[in-house]
Amino acid sequence: MSDELTDRNAPWRCELRAALPAGERTAIPRAVMPMLPPEERVHNNEEVNMGLTPQQAVLEATRCLDCPAPGCVGGCPVGIDIPSFIKNIQRGDIGGAATVLSRSSALPAVCGRVCPQERQCESRCIYLKMKKEPVAIGYLERYAADTARAEGCMAEPIPHRPLGIKVGVVGSGPAGLSFAGEMAARGFDVTVFEALHEIGGVLKYGIPEFRLPNSVVDSELSRLASMGVRFEKDTVVGKTLSYDDLVNAGFSGIFVASGAGLPRFMGIPGENLNGVYSSNEYLTRINLMGAGRPGSMTPVEKGHRVIVVGGGNTAMDSVRTARRMGAEEAIIVYRRSMEEMPARVEEIHHAQQEGVTFMTLHNPIAYIGDDSGHVRLVLLQKMRLGEPDASGRRSPEPIEGETVEIAADEVIVSVGVSPNPLIPSSINGLEVTRRGTLAVDEHLRTSLPLLYAGGDIVRGGATVILAMGDGRRAAQAMAEAILAEREQP
Repeated sequence: MSDELTDRNAPWRCELRAALPAGERTAIPRAVMPMLPPEERVHNNEEVNMGLTPQQAVLEATRCLDCPAPGCVGGCPVGIDIPSFIKNIQRGDIGGAATVLSRSSALPAVCGRVCPQERQCESRCIYLKMKKEPVAIGYLERYAADTARAEGCMAEPIPHRPLGIKVGVVGSGPAGLSFAGEMAARGFDVTVFEALHEIGGVLKYGIPEFRLPNSVVDSELSRLASMGVRFEKDTVVGKTLSYDDLVNAGFSGIFVASGAGLPRFMGIPGENLNGVYSSNEYLTRINLMGAGRPGSMTPVEKGHRVIVVGGGNTAMDSVRTARRMGAEEAIIVYRRSMEEMPARVEEIHHAQQEGVTFMTLHNPIAYIGDDSGHVRLVLLQKMRLGEPDASGRRSPEPIEGETVEIAADEVIVSVGVSPNPLIPSSINGLEVTRRGTLAVDEHLRTSLPLLYAGGDIVRGGATVILAMGDGRRAAQAMAEAILAEREQP
């Protein structure tokens, strides 16, 4: 691993800084991501963001001021050396940029697409202090990963000395994959157990291909496989394979990353009507099981007027999927205002471009069906914003006596998820919080010494990059603990 890629005082880096004064760099406008036209993309499942051109990428990389104390790195949950990968793009060393990324991230092409950079790394960019748009770190991360893969210059996994120590991973989502990559790089023998018939967890079943193509996920998985990571599909730990089975098979440590796949509903009348889905079920049927595609045997509603309840990224994924499934009208119903909506600004903008209507300050209180038991109306309570709650967002309050009915032949409920209860309920002695998440210490170790956990099973619902950060932290802690124990006389 060459220090030349990241050395702040490397000659090539000094030359880049000297070639263009900071004032000229800050005058360069932020790159605009090329996109498929809305009228075209609502009729297919192709990726909306098309990626920066080489010229755009170099120009955007030139904007980076290569700060001596870069705040962006502190805003990244996996600690990517952001200025170094960006400056390698600027000098045309795509392989070098990819190498820098691979040191901290097992899934750079994924993170460049779905991470909320505007709330993380980009929120710490020095440009914001100048009242200018931050460097497009996410766009550049995607560019480096995609280009390195296309040109065959993706950093090869560093050969490691096999330790002959087996560790297991429960779940193949972002937390599990990040953990697997870190442990494989350290020389551990890693096996990932996935309950479904596809590897990738929420990256496959939860995020539509118009936002994250399966081919991108598969490419990242292939890299992990080349590092020696083994994948076991159709294996439900807690059912087809128990914790004791894993211990008896010689696994020295197990990382639980089984996610938060249990959908939440609101407990209002009519939720059992036909045509009312959780977002988890709706997206899984379509993304993972091919519902609605020619030859698929998996059924799914194709509503003409679809209501999606919620304001997060999953709600945006659901409503935009409904448009692609043929919905003539697709409406987001959210109990707060647009300003409080937690979805990424880009996803909201894309939904608006695609003809989605937003009914903010409304909250469902009942679903009304027809004589055949199919949803036909949604009764909405009008809301207003009160005082801020513990999170700092203003709490929604009902306006007494103010309700409205709107027609709908399909409703998708996206109001949050709960942790998968299978692992907590199947392992004796495992401490669980009142929210149903696994209790862990500062090293992500559970109440059982061999068992660590991270991602949504601990957080109860979070971003891809936060889950990946958990995977990295747990890998470091587990590796240190296992090796320290083996060194004891």
